[in-house]
Amino acid sequence: MPGVVPPLRFAKMHGAGNDFVMLDLRGGREAPDAALRRRLADRYFGVGCDQLIAITDPKRPEALAGYLIWNADGSVAGQCGNGARCVAAWLVRDGAARSQQFELDSPAGPIRVEALAEGGFRLGMGRPRFDAAAIPLALPGTGPTWQLEGPGGMVTFSAVSMGNPHAVIEVDSIVSAPVAQLGPWLQAQACFPQGVNVGFAQVLARDAVALRVHERGAGETLACGSGACAAVVALARLGRIDRRGVRVRLPGGELVIDWPDDAAEVMMAGPAEFVFEGEFIA
Repeated sequence: MPGVVPPLRFAKMHGAGNDFVMLDLRGGREAPDAALRRRLADRYFGVGCDQLIAITDPKRPEALAGYLIWNADGSVAGQCGNGARCVAAWLVRDGAARSQQFELDSPAGPIRVEALAEGGFRLGMGRPRFDAAAIPLALPGTGPTWQLEGPGGMVTFSAVSMGNPHAVIEVDSIVSAPVAQLGPWLQAQACFPQGVNVGFAQVLARDAVALRVHERGAGETLACGSGACAAVVALARLGRIDRRGVRVRLPGGELVIDWPDDAAEVMMAGPAEFVFEGEFIA
């Protein structure tokens, strides 16, 4: 019938508790507008998720597929490590991925994927970038840390781009860390013109970190893959932790991060799970 919008098929997935609404936009299907994205992400009146992810046709012939990311508030995101693993799992279940290794085109660039024998996926997340223009960060100096006068005193943080901007604050305890206070405050600072994901990291051992992340456009999430990469990179640069086999414990699960040296790309391994599938009546 004219004017009738067909139901929008989706899959609900999560990676270590970071949850997503997955859409198949291959074949040139139209992307949902910002209003529909917000409706889908709403946990009371929609499906509910931290981010929406659209699987798209690849940009490069060597890539299996591409993907787009939107935050729960409808805004565009540049990278999502947990989401990339869910894209990989979705493609395996769909039958499009017929080998253990393949590439994806993310908004931030190519992603190398390896399906693990024990389940889950290992991703090549690219090389971290520390130059202020790439993050972007509008503060003088070259790091590795910066300081701002915050609501409760001086706030010291590292900054890095993992295809999206991250600030990492080392804390004595993630239980008592002022995530709800400092996360939104730092995200609102003019020195981060594109906003920033704020990670609160507690060093547990040379190979273990506890982490909570307040994500731009989504709030605190149960896990953040690119945030886990950023935390390991930031702490490794400061000599606080090792570079290989670092277990990052997030509220929703655990990821394993490797960053062998400053010139290497960051590798991330973790789970990807299906929750349910359905149709959304717009």
